[in-house]
This record gives sequence, C-alpha cells and structure tokens, in this order.
Amino acid sequence: MSISSLFANVPLEGLSPELLRAARWIEAHPREVALHSMRECARRAALAPATLSRLSQALGFQGFEAIKHLCQESFSAQAGYAGRAEVLQASARHDKDWLALLNEIQHANTASVSGLNQAAQLEAAADAMLKSRRVYFLGLRASHGLALHLHYIYGLLASNGLLVQGLGGTLMDQIGDMGAGDLLVVTSSAAYTRQTVDAAVKARAQGADVLALTDSALSPIARSATHTLLFRTDSPSYFHSMVGALALTEALAAAVAVRGGRKVLAHLQTRQDRLDSEGAYWDPRADKAATGRPLTSSSSRK
Repeated sequence: MSISSLFANVPLEGLSPELLRAARWIEAHPREVALHSMRECARRAALAPATLSRLSQALGFQGFEAIKHLCQESFSAQAGYAGRAEVLQASARHDKDWLALLNEIQHANTASVSGLNQAAQLEAAADAMLKSRRVYFLGLRASHGLALHLHYIYGLLASNGLLVQGLGGTLMDQIGDMGAGDLLVVTSSAAYTRQTVDAAVKARAQGADVLALTDSALSPIARSATHTLLFRTDSPSYFHSMVGALALTEALAAAVAVRGGRKVLAHLQTRQDRLDSEGAYWDPRADKAATGRPLTSSSSRK
C-alpha cells in the first residue's frame, strides 16, 4: 500500500471532523510524516498527538509508526537516493538502533536465498553452466562486483567462464559473440541498468541461454531468462542491499561444486597448485625463511 492509496478505500464520511483534518494533512504532507516524529507532525498540523493515534487506529493500524513507514516508503521511492538518505538521517535521529535494524534486514536478505529458491533450481542453473560451451558473466554498476566475484570463484571450478567488461564501449561487441550453446549469467536489481536489460535481450535473440540473478520474477532481465534465481534487496539505508545477491552468487558457485563431480575437483586442484607455485598467498613459513627470524605479535603489527 502506498500513501496515495492509504485513504482511497476509507469511508472518510465516517471520520470525525478532527480525524478528517488529520487525514487530509497526512495526505498532503507525506514528507513531513516520513521525516518527523508523531509529536512534531501534530505540532505542524496544529493537532493533538492523540488525534494522530486515533486516526491510525481508525485506519486499521496499531499505531502511527505504520503510517510513518508508508510515508517513508513513498517518499523514498519518489525522491530516489537522496530521499532515502534523508529518511535514514531522520530515523537515526529518533532511533539510535538504526544499525541493529540494518543488520536485521541484511540477515533477512541473506535468508531470502533459501526462501526464494529451491535447491533443484540452483542445481539446474549449475548444470546449465557446466554444460555450456562458454559462460559469460555480466553485471553493471552496483552489480559489477557481483559478476566479478562469481566469475572469479566459478573460474576455480571450470575453464569456460568469461567476464563481460565492455571496456572501450565494446559491451555489445562481446554480447554479439554469443550464440547457441552459450550461457549469459546476468545480475541486476531495481532500478535496472538499461544496458544490462538490452544485453540479456540480445543474447537470447542470438540463441544463447540466459541465467538471471535478480530481485523479482517480473524483472526485465527475467523476461529473457531460461533460468531465474531470486534475492531480496530490502534496506532502510539510501541504497538497496547487495548482501542477498552476494549470498546467492555463493550458493550458485556451491551448487556448481556439488554438481561438477571429478571434473571440477581436478580443475580446482590444478588452480590450487598453480596458486601455490606462484606464491599467490602469504605464507608465514616463507616469511620466516626470508627474514631469518620467527614472527612475533609485535613484528606482525608493523
């Protein structure tokens, strides 16, 4: 429910003149309701705080906070990032537990991976990746880090992955190379980057399959998808949360490891051996040999 529809189905003629005045003020001032306490809203509307409480109950809510939350959602959606940041600032002034709320919602986003996707769906997507001639990974703007991470951890398990980067304006050139037997793993969430949507449509038109990692079954990239996996992006902050999407990429990579059998184990061992031979990771034993002295708690902090 949005603030615009809050009073649409309410028989306003059944409200007292005082409650009707309160309803009209809220409808006309959603920004004030979103950013200020009930007491401050009452002062600005020249009403008693109890009037706003009674109106909330008359509308079927337990309290004014429910109306405030609707106004925050409406204002945030209309005002974009700046509006969401303003709501965050206002909320932090009135409630010092804003970080706890953020953490709670982030945990819920992570849990959404198992709630929105069945193991069979993850396994089917993993099978499609393993069977494809080439697997392209695409994510733009906020989703680029997700695509990069998934490409990297998938590359430890299989050799057919390619990261679509679009350097020098070559995005559609890379998409143009896709065809039957290929798979585009594409991630995006609202608001959806237009180039990402266009890339998914073009890849599908050229015969490639599309695996969409997105926030809704109605997402524009889901319309082109052969497989769709979902995550939630809820957040009280100015920007949508990416932790659910990150959890989904790691669940997908785990499904590849589960379904890949001996082939992925062999590839993973080869990559591990190469990393070890190159000294890719810090080794305290090598550091000791190079310096001629053992590591101590004081030297490790320097």
